[in-house]
Amino acid sequence: MLRTGQAMAALGADVEQVGPGHWRVTGVGKAGLKSPGTELDFGNSGTGSRLIMGAVAAYPVSARFTGDASLKKRPMNRILNPLREMGLADDAGSEGLLPFTLTGSADLQAMDYTPPMASAQVKSAVLLAGLNAKGTTRVTEPRATRDHTERMLRGFGAEVKVTIAPGGAREISIEGGQTLRALDTAIPGDPSSAAFLATAALISPNGDVMIERMMSNSTRDGYFDVLALFGAGLGAEEAGDAAGERLIDLQVSSPERLTGADVPERLVPAMIDEFPILAVLASFAHGTTRVTGAGELRVKESDRIDAVIAMLEANGVTCEADPEGFTVEGCGGPPPGGGLVETRHDHRIAMSALVIGTAAQAPVAVDDVSMIATSYPDFLAHMAELGADIRDT
Repeated sequence: MLRTGQAMAALGADVEQVGPGHWRVTGVGKAGLKSPGTELDFGNSGTGSRLIMGAVAAYPVSARFTGDASLKKRPMNRILNPLREMGLADDAGSEGLLPFTLTGSADLQAMDYTPPMASAQVKSAVLLAGLNAKGTTRVTEPRATRDHTERMLRGFGAEVKVTIAPGGAREISIEGGQTLRALDTAIPGDPSSAAFLATAALISPNGDVMIERMMSNSTRDGYFDVLALFGAGLGAEEAGDAAGERLIDLQVSSPERLTGADVPERLVPAMIDEFPILAVLASFAHGTTRVTGAGELRVKESDRIDAVIAMLEANGVTCEADPEGFTVEGCGGPPPGGGLVETRHDHRIAMSALVIGTAAQAPVAVDDVSMIATSYPDFLAHMAELGADIRDT
């Protein structure tokens, strides 16, 4: 979030922190974004960089995008290709890897687009570009992905239409030239962050945690459906709404027995970021857990399939990778632990490895925690509140 805020300030918005966890953003409205005087450095944030590529595409500005060593390895042509068809210019070359300069267009053209992979980031970038393009932009998803961008745009006053085509494909359309309005809102609790706390409770003897005001969204909370398959004790109460999202207070309690399960492929897009922590849960469970249809994990902050396997093997867990997922043979209780995990500059691998260490037979070490702030800056503090002993060595 901090990197995204810095980038938007460089593009002309007034971004001010007015208190702990409270920010005020004054947008530029119809005046439009401006070319920044410095490059936009997104650190480790793939979501921030990709969505802002879409946002700048419809303005006559030039901006240089960069990131850390991990982000520079992530594929960006999946974002750039549809934006190029709409009228965006760039110097990214055939590889489409950061750093590169984008030059937007005030004459951006709407398009109909079907992403070749299930990706909420691709869809969101195209929709944000379409907000200021000429005509109606349509994105068709054969498999539904996270719909936060659609909800957010509606919250800010845009009309976004969603229809279900024959066969179940989802078509999202937005008319260009709409004006957004400012609003006061709260940011819903992140299910991906909550997954680490929930799992820490589930693998602990008599574990129990209440996660307050967490977003409940069927395109995002597939992990909690899988927790139910493992036998987790779950309870939820309504907690209102924020930014167009339903909120719940979620109670998670460790069961007498965790049982591995095959993850339904239909849930994969709704839990694509939770597979490292799922692997942790699977290592404590009885029986086998199988993940298929998750090839997208190969192009995250790291190759997350290989990173997950390395994390588990370093801690004595039997597992196996395949091109589209992995298999974990559960230990039926705490795994041996005691390993040093190479995080590969991937925040979710780092957090997942630390969660293993809270309940493994021997402490678990990681080589780097600096990137955790990318998605969950309060992770270490929240884990300490739950009783975890995480320290520098």
